[in-house]
Amino acid sequence: MFTGIIEATGRVKSVEKKGLSGRITVETALDLTDVNEGDSINVDGVCLTVTGVLKEGRSQGGRWAFKADISAETLRITTLGELRSGSSVNLEKSLTPRKPLGGHFVTGHVDGTGTIRRKVTSGEGVELEVSVPEALSRQLVKKGSVSVDGISLTVAELTEGGFRAAIIPHTLKVTTLVEKGEGGRVNIETDIIGKYVERFLSWPGKGEVTEDFLAEHGFISEKKDR
Repeated sequence: MFTGIIEATGRVKSVEKKGLSGRITVETALDLTDVNEGDSINVDGVCLTVTGVLKEGRSQGGRWAFKADISAETLRITTLGELRSGSSVNLEKSLTPRKPLGGHFVTGHVDGTGTIRRKVTSGEGVELEVSVPEALSRQLVKKGSVSVDGISLTVAELTEGGFRAAIIPHTLKVTTLVEKGEGGRVNIETDIIGKYVERFLSWPGKGEVTEDFLAEHGFISEKKDR
């Protein structure tokens, strides 16, 4: 579990394809002292399991490196398959009880990819418009949360086939969004609460929230007379 608050960026050192799956090595200035083999780390919104950590980074100007395997499914539904040596990625270590929840709950299980439709400077920040598949659009709400390449963003407005979000200068400074242009693909994870709501409402016999339903489940004291 993550928060969507990016801790650092990293640079891809290598991407090895092994049949349908792969392995990635990422270099970063992020302190990995507390990261061990088997731990989770969020790479551009994707939860990966660390298979090795290079801890000699302390003698190399604070640089560290880690390795992680990438499954065939992850390569299929995310942008990780497009990464090359030298690509920049957003990084976040997993959430712990002592870590502030500054963004929203991000699982690192990407739902699909979106495409940057518009990227317009707005003051010192940027207004981003992203198109997403219809299945993901149904799980978005105005003022709700969405993860874009692992970054917790607020949906400023819903658009036809996507959403708009305002990117503040700090986010541009500490993430890879400054490098992404119009037409670029990004990993999208919708808010997990929206997924549960959609699942509940699409369940047979549960597709409509009525006064009877609300009264039955204790949301209102009794059904109002009409």
